[in-house]
Amino acid sequence: MKNKNNLNVSSPAEKEKTSFMNDINDPIEAAMESRSEDKKHFSAFRRFKNKREENTTKYHKFNFFLMLIFPIFICCMAEINQGKYIKPFLNFAADRPTVLLFDFLLTGAVFAFLLGIFKKGWIAILVHSIIYMALSTTELFKYGTNGNHLILSDMKLLRSVKSLTSFAYIKITPRLLIYYAIVILFVLIALYFNPQIKASPMRRIAVCCGCLLPFAALVILPSFYNPVYKTFKLDTTSATNAFKLNEKFENNHFLAFLVQTASESYSNRIVVPEDYSEEYIDEIMDIPVDTDEDFNGGKKPNVIVIMSESYADFRAFDQLDIDEKYYKYFDEAISEGHGGTAITPTYASWTVRSEFELLFGLPVRGINTPNMPQRELADRAQPALAQYYKAWGYNTIYVHPFQSNFYSRSRIYGHFGFEKMIFHDDQAGISDFTVPVKHFGTYVDDSTVFDQIISEIKSSKKPIYLHTTTMQNHQPYNQGEDPDDEFTNYLTWLSHTNDGLNDFLAELKKIDEPTLVFFVGDHFPSLRGETSVYNQLGLTGANCDALYQQKYFFWSNYDADFSYIPDNEVSFFYIPYVILNIIDAPRDAFIEKMNDFMEKLPVYSNEYNSEIPRNEELDILTIDRVVMEEYSPSPIPEEELTTQD
Repeated sequence: MKNKNNLNVSSPAEKEKTSFMNDINDPIEAAMESRSEDKKHFSAFRRFKNKREENTTKYHKFNFFLMLIFPIFICCMAEINQGKYIKPFLNFAADRPTVLLFDFLLTGAVFAFLLGIFKKGWIAILVHSIIYMALSTTELFKYGTNGNHLILSDMKLLRSVKSLTSFAYIKITPRLLIYYAIVILFVLIALYFNPQIKASPMRRIAVCCGCLLPFAALVILPSFYNPVYKTFKLDTTSATNAFKLNEKFENNHFLAFLVQTASESYSNRIVVPEDYSEEYIDEIMDIPVDTDEDFNGGKKPNVIVIMSESYADFRAFDQLDIDEKYYKYFDEAISEGHGGTAITPTYASWTVRSEFELLFGLPVRGINTPNMPQRELADRAQPALAQYYKAWGYNTIYVHPFQSNFYSRSRIYGHFGFEKMIFHDDQAGISDFTVPVKHFGTYVDDSTVFDQIISEIKSSKKPIYLHTTTMQNHQPYNQGEDPDDEFTNYLTWLSHTNDGLNDFLAELKKIDEPTLVFFVGDHFPSLRGETSVYNQLGLTGANCDALYQQKYFFWSNYDADFSYIPDNEVSFFYIPYVILNIIDAPRDAFIEKMNDFMEKLPVYSNEYNSEIPRNEELDILTIDRVVMEEYSPSPIPEEELTTQD
């Protein structure tokens, strides 16, 4: 019988065939569906784009309002962000309205410049927001880390930002996220309403130039910026130390402070004196030279210069009542040798200032106290003290247990006469150390550095001159029993250095080689801005002298003549000549002249005492030796003395 319902029943073979065909068709259909989805997305994007283009003209008054208020908005947000809270900003606006008006006008000029470049308002708003919020956040973290405020010359360290983050206390707070969210919301509003300027390329170029030229004049032309700063009542007090600089910040706040200190920095650039000449240098060098020195009959001792990172004696402040145990072996070294006080050219940061003075025997004030003096040097062999020691038959060694490219040390210090440079880079996993590397806290243990020094002494067939700048005691100090007790953690770090120092000197006593050790901290430590012990002590620009006085000691494992060590305070840059006198090293006219300066002008530092007048001879000698032609006597062979512009 036939099937009256005419049912379409498939055989197993037909089902298999149908399934096979479906499998073949599915990818095609899927691809078609994907294209359909892409078209939908593209269509949505095109509709959004068309809507934005429509908004440009439809809401032109609102767009004009957006671009008008944006400079005020982003200026306020940057100031509020770096100050953490709204109340300090409102107090600033009430107390210093003219400075805030200066900030608004400056920000408006920056925004007009960006509009001239990008034409599209939302792009200019985005770029401007990134710049201002990034700068204000950097200021927030920098001050929170070391109590110093951001200046534009800090940007020279931008390439080392990864290293700098290891020093900083970086904390992302809900408040910070809210401030960023507000700025992002403004950018999104601008993106939607799409404000633009209608101007020809020539008019936009004219706008950019019109904004750029006044800004450049604010930095480089005193005849322009002095009356401007006076009109808006900016604090232009010369800031000769970090505390006075912070006091200026309190008056100018973030943006005005950045610009005014940029003007100040440019005005302090190195300018070669008009009377600089070979004849003038010869006139300065025309002094009798004592030629009797012969290393005490040819007995050349090893010379070890240890500049200990952030090592400082807080017993200078009686109100802190510091336990003597933290400095036990430092005090013992003084009792076995000889102690004194040296005036460091820096506080809390810029180690390379102190390093420059100890390596060159020259004042950073002679080149206007730049934050990074090594960046000011001529690109040639430099007459650092290592050059003298090398000429006298010493092995010359530089040891720094940190990255070789930080402060460009490996590149620049290669000109200083060091035959061997030893670095350690935890981030790259690279080390030049030949002894086991240990860590204490974040950085390489001072004991590792001391072990390397012992190794260098034992392995060298000649006497060595070794300079080391350590790292152990660098901030952050957040790894003790109480991570928030920064100062106690710091003292624990010092105590550990003392233990290593005791073992080091004990080991030197066993070595049958005369060795002279000089030990000093580069500066007082960086401590948090708002809660630091410095704030508790009530230190200001007028009473912070003690923070530039660094205790030091000389120690030897032989009968060294410590009578040459001055009883009075001397600047860091005189210490190399004290060492040369102790070891009875030969003198040239330059060394003789520096000994003469040490007697007549023992302290030459405007950071420590801004009332000390400039010394023309000392300044011009410094410029001659490290920046210009080096007409003064030099330990470097004549063929290497080629100065590049």
